[in-house]
Amino acid sequence: MTLLTVDDLKVSFPTRTGEVKAVRGVSFTLGRERLGIVGESGSGKSQTGRAIMGLTPRQAKITADRLAFGDTDLLSLGLKERRRLRGKRMAMILQDPKYSLNPVMTIGRQIVETLKTHEDIGSAEAKARTLAMLEAVQISDPERVFNLYPHEVSGGMGQRAMIAMMLICGPELLIADEPTSALDVTVQLEVLDILDRLVAERGMGLIFISHDLRLVSTFCDRVLVMYAGRVVEELSSANLHEAKHPYTQGLLNCLPQIGSHRHPLPVLERKPEWAL
Repeated sequence: MTLLTVDDLKVSFPTRTGEVKAVRGVSFTLGRERLGIVGESGSGKSQTGRAIMGLTPRQAKITADRLAFGDTDLLSLGLKERRRLRGKRMAMILQDPKYSLNPVMTIGRQIVETLKTHEDIGSAEAKARTLAMLEAVQISDPERVFNLYPHEVSGGMGQRAMIAMMLICGPELLIADEPTSALDVTVQLEVLDILDRLVAERGMGLIFISHDLRLVSTFCDRVLVMYAGRVVEELSSANLHEAKHPYTQGLLNCLPQIGSHRHPLPVLERKPEWAL
């Protein structure tokens, strides 16, 4: 079953010096699987996710031959319809909870607000479901965390709270935009384990956006490699070593290799024609 269809998606922004093309003709489909989108900063991977969610700034120009969530044409949806869809059937985990969570609302109140926005539910039931969701993302004392403000928790705890808020309504599609970039390696593994388990249990489709090729290759089923707003290569994570594009090969070559002496370290070389 195809959850998401993206066909020739383009995103551009008007500036004083001319139009900036952030996404230039991206196409892919997503089923109930884990799709990784990898690329360096500025490659257009986050703007692709934001365009799907309808979170692109108003001045941006978005076009596509087709941008559909199931049978729903996302490009023709009005703002109210988008809000009803976003958070309920599709959700997005952003990079850093410090900037994504409301600093003047407790964590529990923010998650309850999300739930009440999309469901007709009483306060007691909403709190019970929020506590259960916090426990599901491996928060050991959900009652305490429920009453804390974002600045009172660690980065890892804040990211778990963010995941709980995005999953509380049971979305069918989850976009995770570098959800572990602000976390240390140990907490990264814990967060990935939570996402892996919840995606498997709920049968969701997941788009995992990252600059870490090794992380994406071990966590996802398929990998899209983006450069300068385009997809330059698509392959299964198991066949990543068979990459044909020199940019993907360069990214793989830059990965650390335990036990090998490499001096000087390889540098990724870019060719002007890749950006055309």
